[in-house]
Amino acid sequence: MEQKGTATLLELAAKSLLSNEPAAIHALEELPRDLFVPLFGAAFLGGHTKVLKELVRVWPFCCLHIRTSFREKSYYEILEAMIDGLQILPAQNPSARRPKLRILDLRQDLECETTCSEFQKRTPSCSESCIYSQHSILKMKEARQHNVQCLGIVHSESEPQSAWEPVELLVDISISGTLRKNQFLSFLQRKVEQSFGSLHLCCRGLQIDNMSSDRSILRLVDMGCTDYLEVKNADLSEVTTLVSEMIHLTSLSLFNIPTKSCKGRKFRNFLTGLERLDNLQDISLSFFYLKNQLQKLLRVLPPEVDIFYLSSCGLSNRDVTALSQSPQATHIMLLDLSNNEIFSEDYGPFQTLLENVSGTLQHLEVNNCQITDSALSAVLPALSRCTRLRVLSFVHNPITMAMLISLLQQLISLMELKHVIYPIPVHCYEQRASRSRLNRRKLAKVQAQLKVMLLAVQRDDMNWTASHE
Repeated sequence: MEQKGTATLLELAAKSLLSNEPAAIHALEELPRDLFVPLFGAAFLGGHTKVLKELVRVWPFCCLHIRTSFREKSYYEILEAMIDGLQILPAQNPSARRPKLRILDLRQDLECETTCSEFQKRTPSCSESCIYSQHSILKMKEARQHNVQCLGIVHSESEPQSAWEPVELLVDISISGTLRKNQFLSFLQRKVEQSFGSLHLCCRGLQIDNMSSDRSILRLVDMGCTDYLEVKNADLSEVTTLVSEMIHLTSLSLFNIPTKSCKGRKFRNFLTGLERLDNLQDISLSFFYLKNQLQKLLRVLPPEVDIFYLSSCGLSNRDVTALSQSPQATHIMLLDLSNNEIFSEDYGPFQTLLENVSGTLQHLEVNNCQITDSALSAVLPALSRCTRLRVLSFVHNPITMAMLISLLQQLISLMELKHVIYPIPVHCYEQRASRSRLNRRKLAKVQAQLKVMLLAVQRDDMNWTASHE
């Protein structure tokens, strides 16, 4: 209770201070450390860019994480103000207080706190600091310590520190060609260039929506830092060029890659690039032509890859068979095979796949796969053995009400299954000339019946949702 009351008082004090921005800025030099975090939160949410700039300049901790998202209208103004507050060059006044901030983390939706705990006063650390790049503060510190040892210099508290300390800027970069994003990237580029090497731009997530956009910022990005790459509407050879530099990539997402570039030499070069990615954990390929080629992809992927988004890839039964027999099959946690006609010939390969992933599968999507009653009935025994399944989505498939009831009866024993997104049964549609029309009354009866069935077996924790909701 005391901690909650103290936090409330700090928040009130922060808001009160921000009511007079000039006074707040003037007070920062003497501000108690305990008030910095609540003041930052209030300034960030309130869009006080001038205060944020000065907060970054005198931040008393080694790291600062924004953690949360912000409204698009003011988002980039806030980021630019915070970056502008970084002291990346020596202060002209030798008596000025040395900045303590070494890591500014501008990524969103993080689980870490605004600032990490400082385990040691002399060597503060941050759980999100860069560990791969030779330009990271960790590697530069190691190099400096090595040089000191080689020269036989004994560290002393009285010894002067170097003229400047390196700073890490952790960001997710989006290249889309929009005017505001281009302005932000230009600002970021100028800031890095003006730092003369003291600012390490650590890009953890790189999203490219338009390969024809100005990508000059990429010259300043160390691709070895990148964890996540998303590319849309690009030739596969351009993707391969990027991937070849990303040796620590954990997540790859490609969307709408031209079919002609997913074949022959370009595809082989792409596979060669993937073969180097030992840390890859999930792969998302949408509108990426893979018909009868999935086996080649699986051969070069690490066996621990456990997330597969393979929507609209033209997959065949041969590809499903390859996936069921792959080393990855016993690791898969999330699988999306939507918009593939994998049930048009034979549903045996998919049945085998379910059997092999049953021990790990938590999320399954097979939307718009032309699944019929007979196909679903055949694979239902294997599906009911997926005891760790939490989410099942199979919308836009021609399923009858009788099959839907049978499915519910079979799946209620899966205690971890909480969300089922099901297709609207075919009897809910009425033919009007050449077009079908949804009868909402019939759909309402379907929803009510399923709800009653779930309550009867005490599974009100299982949420069944129709595809249109």
